[in-house]
Amino acid sequence: MTTTRLGALAHEDPSLHALAERLLALAEAGLPAMYLPDAENFVFTRAGVVSPDGTRSLERRGTSTRYAAITALGARFLPEDRQRALFGGRSAEEFTGVLVERLAGVVNLGDAALIAWAAAETGHPKLSDALDRVAALDVPGRPQYTVEAAWVLSALTAARAVLDVEDRLAAARGRLLAARIGDSPLFLHATAPGLVPGYRSHVACFADQTYPLQALARLHASGGDPEALAAADACAARICELQGDGGQWWWHYDAREGGVVEGYPVYSVHQHAMAPTALFDLAEAGGTDFGAAIRRGLRWMTDVPELADPTGNPREPMIREDFGVTWRKVYRGDPKKAVRAARGLTTKVAPHARLAPLDRIFRPGAVDRECRPYEFGWMLFAWLGGPRR
Repeated sequence: MTTTRLGALAHEDPSLHALAERLLALAEAGLPAMYLPDAENFVFTRAGVVSPDGTRSLERRGTSTRYAAITALGARFLPEDRQRALFGGRSAEEFTGVLVERLAGVVNLGDAALIAWAAAETGHPKLSDALDRVAALDVPGRPQYTVEAAWVLSALTAARAVLDVEDRLAAARGRLLAARIGDSPLFLHATAPGLVPGYRSHVACFADQTYPLQALARLHASGGDPEALAAADACAARICELQGDGGQWWWHYDAREGGVVEGYPVYSVHQHAMAPTALFDLAEAGGTDFGAAIRRGLRWMTDVPELADPTGNPREPMIREDFGVTWRKVYRGDPKKAVRAARGLTTKVAPHARLAPLDRIFRPGAVDRECRPYEFGWMLFAWLGGPRR
């Protein structure tokens, strides 16, 4: 019998298993409030607002096709009746069909790739058409953001069992592997020059690492690709080596030499979903098991050192069942992201510069009180996914 990810967590740390179960219940409770029946779509965010009398509430803002597709990718692991509670009566497979039918109007490569990935995972009969839309948006030779290039590879990997996508798969694989500098294990923010200003071309974010390592691990699992697995393993090893003492997954890295440019913000979705998703997929593909790092990161959701008062108790929780959300991030609150900008500019010419006084001046104690659907979508994917059971 295959051991589930949650089952393994229960064995390793029962208290963290209870936390994961709590978060998964929150995801199912919170996602219906993010769904817009009239638009058949999900909001971009639910953001905290305070009324003149001091009452706090959440308001729904915008819509996001990208977040809708990620939600479908994660929710498909739920029993069907519980899926329907999230999508206005539809299953994840049926909701993916709604997204596929809209693909002609999708102009963003990442959005199209996520929809195609969901179509492949749910067995949609128009998967070939979905991949054709991805191909139309993915102009050969044009630089792409690394995150979106990784989603293209994940979509093609999921599709290869039912369609002949090997030529496109090889191209997507080569492009992603080339999005590194020299021997650095980390991935750049873009696959080629042209999308990122030169002064910050060395700066890559956490998502630029997790989505590529996940895509490469899944590629290896789908057909055997030791080079892809080695690249994924090296990337994972480096971000785990750099993980904070409190389990923090840091935000900005120097992709040239694999160091941290600026740690903050620390995002909840990285802690409870994105890091687990990528690292679980890596281990299950035959790579290194970074389970200890996953558990350290998850524990941050309740043991947030940035928000601890002098007695060690949290000034404010990141998990809010009363609102049906997890707060989005802890950050410095510096004006116009000054610390991030200063360190990005400085490390361009002095890779190991820290500008230590900035840490004292702008301490990371502010909370971003919003929550987006993809945070819960990836959470479901991370903890309910895994090998077919």
